[in-house]
Amino acid sequence: MAEQHPIALQRPGSIVIAVLTYRRTEDLRMVLPRLAEQAHSVSDAAAGTVLPQILVIDNDPAASGRSTVEAVAAAFKPGLITYIHEPKPGIAAARNRALAQSAFADLLIFIDDDEMPYGRWLAHLVNLQRATGASAVVGPVISDYQDEPDAWITAGRFFERRRLATGTPLTVAATNNLLLSVPKVRELNLEFDERFGLSGGSDTLFTRQLVRRGGTMLWCDEAIVVDRVPTMRLTRGWVLRRALRSGNSAARVSLELERTAGRRLAARSASLISGLIRLAGGAGQMALGLLAGSTTHEARGFRTAARGLGMASGAFGYVYQEYKRT
Repeated sequence: MAEQHPIALQRPGSIVIAVLTYRRTEDLRMVLPRLAEQAHSVSDAAAGTVLPQILVIDNDPAASGRSTVEAVAAAFKPGLITYIHEPKPGIAAARNRALAQSAFADLLIFIDDDEMPYGRWLAHLVNLQRATGASAVVGPVISDYQDEPDAWITAGRFFERRRLATGTPLTVAATNNLLLSVPKVRELNLEFDERFGLSGGSDTLFTRQLVRRGGTMLWCDEAIVVDRVPTMRLTRGWVLRRALRSGNSAARVSLELERTAGRRLAARSASLISGLIRLAGGAGQMALGLLAGSTTHEARGFRTAARGLGMASGAFGYVYQEYKRT
């Protein structure tokens, strides 16, 4: 399995599915066969379509996923699944490696290693992009819990994500279910900012830049992936840390998008004000929930306050590194 050079995908219509992974070998054993099915279903349905390739980017310096990927790949057509080792820490580096390795492809689709594609996921993404010429297409992520969440998590609806009508334009997205037009990415001179590699937010910045530079990003509600939420994430601490990080990276992204001192000052002020409003409003909602015995108000107030704290701290330049490694 070659690692050093871009995959030679030069025929029109070529597709790469990128799975970014970090020490999740069991998840890889589950998802790779499903992605292989998706790849074959697309090529079988459209005569002349190049069989999509699956690219596994392993961000573990120890390359812990290599043997698993090679074992799974051996059961399929040679070249269908390719293993790439990207030892530089941070998800942004792994995302950029996927872009580099897919330099000759037409489409690049990102999916997380702990997600499972549902139904005709790949076909729906590809068909919408080809029908519209969109620069990017985004699909929904549905949570499936490893264990039953406690009442606080359920009341807060923290793992319920948005659903929109297919074709709805977007201005921001994550890479957990994202199709990119590789030629359009090159045209817009885009890459993932590796300063956000250990803090999160490089996908937020990337997709906001894509739209700001004239790209189009559309929602595809039929292209569903299922996120398997482990027990370790079904805690108050994890939810609040994620909210703080999300607010922190959102403020930092807003600053990064502005190129002049005046506009950066305005963005900093807006993030600070918005953060303080959320912090105060969340504290009030939390107090109301505690007094009224409403778990929903209490839980959502806590998360709103945590996000507000993240935004306010980000406005002052603080960087919360959720993915910091020891």
